[in-house]
Amino acid sequence: MSFLEWMAVLGILLLILALASAYLRWLPVTTSLIYLGFGLLIGQLGVGLWEMEFLHIASWMEHLTEIAVLVSLFVSGLKLRMPLRHPAWKSAYVLAGPVMLACIAGVAAFCHYLFGLPWGIAVLIGAILAPTDPVLASLVQVNNSRDSDHVRYGLSGEAGFNDGTAFPFVVFGLLLIEQGSLSSGWVGDWALHRLLWAVPAGLGFGYLLGRLIGKLAIYLRARHADTSMSPNDSLALALIALAYVGAELIGAWGFLAVFAAGLGLRHAEKDAAHESETPSEELIAHAVPHLVEGGLSPRELPLEGQKIAEPKVAAGVMMGDILTFGGQMERSLEVLLVTMLGVLVSVHWDWRAIPLALALFLLIRPLAVWLLMPRRYLDRGQCLTVGWFGIRGIRGIGSLYYLSYAVTHGLLPDETEVIISLVISVVALSILIHGLSTQPLLRRYERSRGQAPTRHG
Repeated sequence: MSFLEWMAVLGILLLILALASAYLRWLPVTTSLIYLGFGLLIGQLGVGLWEMEFLHIASWMEHLTEIAVLVSLFVSGLKLRMPLRHPAWKSAYVLAGPVMLACIAGVAAFCHYLFGLPWGIAVLIGAILAPTDPVLASLVQVNNSRDSDHVRYGLSGEAGFNDGTAFPFVVFGLLLIEQGSLSSGWVGDWALHRLLWAVPAGLGFGYLLGRLIGKLAIYLRARHADTSMSPNDSLALALIALAYVGAELIGAWGFLAVFAAGLGLRHAEKDAAHESETPSEELIAHAVPHLVEGGLSPRELPLEGQKIAEPKVAAGVMMGDILTFGGQMERSLEVLLVTMLGVLVSVHWDWRAIPLALALFLLIRPLAVWLLMPRRYLDRGQCLTVGWFGIRGIRGIGSLYYLSYAVTHGLLPDETEVIISLVISVVALSILIHGLSTQPLLRRYERSRGQAPTRHG
């Protein structure tokens, strides 16, 4: 498929989505399912317009999915405004830790004992499929920065944390494939460098960087009253890049650093707002309505310029711009990558993914949540909800990144094909099954909690 043909396909899909957005918003399906179906339509199972092998695109697919996950992790961190000791965070810690490890172990055992795969490959597949993906889990994340619902907050925090905490176990699976056993003495070195150092170092570095740069940016914006003209999208990209590169240079996990940088930037906004419960971005419409609606500069609005000089207003404009920019990037990359997934699944479909997906959807994840989540964090109904909703994003763009990483870092050809087929097929099944069920179940959960049902695109 030529570049012009691909541009035409992508342009048509985006045009359909733009014109039909008012109707699609109310359909009981997610937009990811529409992208997947479009990819199947133009792929080998459809009109055959585009056919491709994953091995041929793995190198640049790794970087494309990496960018998508980084942007989504950063935006996820920005949305989480509650103090780190707030009860809403506690379920996220359990989901990103014990529950994720149980899911890795469950998938690995299933692949080893039922499919006869070696332990190294089985563990690698479990690690690839375990993390809740922030890109495709957007429907079940927090609605806004004041949202403290324990289900949505727990899933949002899980999506941010375990896309980084799963990486050590992807590396563990690759090392187990290479070494062949646990008796070579490499496990201690892996635990020391990949877990005990890389995880806390990534979180600490990213958080401090985000908070310091956030404070500096808010101070400069407020001092010069130039918030309306500030390149806040450039600030976001710079912070993502610096957090990621800095973490990698010190041997920490870049994904965790980028998520923590978003958290740090959000906490800098809270400092500017003097710990107000109202996010600063919600103050923009009241403080500088003409500035926002008309795009006027402070020089044209001298009275408004005095308000802009307040740090909380400067922080609000900055946060609003970054959240809007991040959301646009997320949606654009999701359209591209999920459409590509639809094309790939027509080439790499593996029927063994059906029992594996059902086991993970209906048994492994729900059982792990039910057994490991303390009832003081989530009640029984919420545990059942999290047990299902978490799977909504578990197989997504993050899994495609880990798959690309594994393929480009030393897997043998025979091992590569089985991993590619199982992962891509399970990802597609997740988007299909949860694309049909997430919105109705989410509305039902909101009604049961006395919350106003929200529109989900």
